[in-house]
Amino acid sequence: MWKTTLARRWVHRLAATSLTILSSTLFLLNLRRPGERAGRAAERLTNLEHIDHAQREMLDAVADHPRSHDDLLDRLRRGGF
Repeated sequence: MWKTTLARRWVHRLAATSLTILSSTLFLLNLRRPGERAGRAAERLTNLEHIDHAQREMLDAVADHPRSHDDLLDRLRRGGF
């Protein structure tokens, strides 16, 4: 009787410890996914910032272009091109 009680306590502690370790591991693995999603979102934001910067430069270049053929000739004559 004494041995069965000790065996049951030992098995019970082993099962409790195993479940604790398993649940902790699953919890940590579950935290990884949102971290990966956040990393991808940050990368997307960086890419969008680079695209926005390039488009702004293109718009600035277009805003400074000669409006007509005569404006182009004037600019060429002044040497400002």
